[in-house]
Amino acid sequence: MIALLDYGSGNLRSVHKSLLKVGAKVRLVQRPEEMTDARALVLPGVGAFDDCIAALRKQELLEASRDFIKTGRPFLGICVGYQALFEKSEEFNSCAAGLGIFAGKVVRFADQPGLKIPQIGWNQIEIVSPECPLYRGIASGSFVYFVHSFYPQPVDAGIIATRTEYGNTFASSIWRDNVFATQFHPEKSQKVGLQLLKNFVDLSEV
Repeated sequence: MIALLDYGSGNLRSVHKSLLKVGAKVRLVQRPEEMTDARALVLPGVGAFDDCIAALRKQELLEASRDFIKTGRPFLGICVGYQALFEKSEEFNSCAAGLGIFAGKVVRFADQPGLKIPQIGWNQIEIVSPECPLYRGIASGSFVYFVHSFYPQPVDAGIIATRTEYGNTFASSIWRDNVFATQFHPEKSQKVGLQLLKNFVDLSEV
């Protein structure tokens, strides 16, 4: 069973449907005790960093997510769920502390002539960690779907799994041990996204 954190995120339903489509058994989780027996955990997200952190804290899911990661079971963060893994965000003068699983902060795309912010639509990923199990069966250069104005800057470049060009090069996904996270939306990325989610589900069954 995969626990999907339900804290009011706008992409919850589409992530849920996509996980079911690739064969996962999914439980929507609103309280820490509901994730105790989960084989894996997914933190979805759209919207503002502070809103995500505040909602997780209110439902006591913030510390529960940290504890879950420490068990070594697979964890997947999506979009704001990816950003939440870092220490802080520059979004709207954010004052909320993130999960702090990784060192680094979340920054906004720099204004550049001709660059539309937010990035909305399809863009390519360059796989820089081909050994990352999330990308089994996925080719470097594949297109995935993004909706974001902010992205994390990891202090440790060794955790970067994919890179993407949009005005500059940014870490579009990361991986270390049992923790995976994507800035793009696999649930909106059609065949590539479903393959990625299936790979994650497979990890929970090992």
